[in-house]
Amino acid sequence: MILIRPATTSDLPALFAYLGDQLAENGREGVLFQPLAPTLDGVPPAMRERFATGMATPVGQPGWRHVWIAIDAAGAIAGHIDLRARPEPACSHRTLLGMGVRHDVRRVGLGTRLVQEALAWARARGFAWVDLEVLSQNHKARALYVRSGFVETGEVPDLYRIGGVSVGEVSMSVRLG
Repeated sequence: MILIRPATTSDLPALFAYLGDQLAENGREGVLFQPLAPTLDGVPPAMRERFATGMATPVGQPGWRHVWIAIDAAGAIAGHIDLRARPEPACSHRTLLGMGVRHDVRRVGLGTRLVQEALAWARARGFAWVDLEVLSQNHKARALYVRSGFVETGEVPDLYRIGGVSVGEVSMSVRLG
């Protein structure tokens, strides 16, 4: 059984280790899920700072971030999802979603559970919309989001060049309530 719970600042070392493993897997089986080249260097300092600062910022304040982690039977992080403030001041009724699931527990419903948890939280706090961006070629993630009620709102082809490969990005949103 995998337990989903809000992350705390004491979870940050384990979360960064998990995220570092995720970044090392980016591009595995030819599918990128981050607009970065695969790296064994762990979580970049700027990303660590965004998570740590965002988690310490109250919801509704610029830069806030709320993170959930999925803990497996061995106590390891099996997945995560986060909602965070949009950077535009006039968008406080919307939030941005990011997520990941460890490769050995994919395709068993954990992603769906994480999305449901985050959407329920956002709905209970009065957000009107949840938005996300996903790399165009990440068809499995796009299908998960569609099953969860998201609709595609646009695509930017050739947004990134990663390892000499052109990669687009799809924007998706779900209206809450």
